[in-house]
Amino acid sequence: MVGAKAAHLSRLAQRHCIPPGFCLTADAHLTREFGGRVGMNLRSAIARAYKQLAARCGSDSPAVAVRSSAIDEDGPHASFAGQHETYLNIRGVESICDAVERCWASAQTEQVLAYRRRHNLPIDQVRIAVLIQLLVPADVSAVLFSINPVTCARDEMVLTASWGLGESIAGGTVTPDMWTICKADRAILREQIASKQRMTVSMLGGVREIDVPRLMRAQPSLEPDRVREIATLGITLERHVGWPVDLELALAAGRLYLLQCRPITTLPRLLSN
Repeated sequence: MVGAKAAHLSRLAQRHCIPPGFCLTADAHLTREFGGRVGMNLRSAIARAYKQLAARCGSDSPAVAVRSSAIDEDGPHASFAGQHETYLNIRGVESICDAVERCWASAQTEQVLAYRRRHNLPIDQVRIAVLIQLLVPADVSAVLFSINPVTCARDEMVLTASWGLGESIAGGTVTPDMWTICKADRAILREQIASKQRMTVSMLGGVREIDVPRLMRAQPSLEPDRVREIATLGITLERHVGWPVDLELALAAGRLYLLQCRPITTLPRLLSN
């Protein structure tokens, strides 16, 4: 009903720090009006859910991330990473509805359809859920692989991190810091601190990429204790779900948030080489 992205997070929400939110099911996608518009009934449901989220957060109009969550996304063989759209720092019901419509439309782009063909997935009647979560105003964003995705060493983990929201890492516009970590004792085996030139920050109605302040560029984005904390989380989640994990995380005001937990889909291909 909600796609693997939302389902994985909802299963983990009681045990881990995951931003609150709500999800439009894939059936809601099927109710869209001509032109892919959000209908009045669905708009009313979004308004009620957003009001409940606002009350929970103590804000009249909280900023949210509007995230696509396709039914066959984030599975063991296809992740759709970077294929469907995510919209950050969205406020208000009208803006959320607009972002939902753009998420729906992203399921039919030629890029996504080509990805589906390549993985032998259906291209007709694609169903996509949409996850609306409180935006974490990240000071640092990070990605952790619970095995080494380059060498396939199962006794190593690889962590990358950089300043600001995670879009600069996802878009490849920044070279992030990188740590290789021993899984057995969480010792840092290798550390590469990059000169981090760009970062993504919130702005009115969305986000934008800016230059990193000069004094921050060569500073490590994570302290060693935080690196080991994230490694411990990766080990915990790998044991809990039963497969090697690809995690997206955000650090805001000293608190670590889990934003995504999905399988490492490149693993079977890498192990076969």
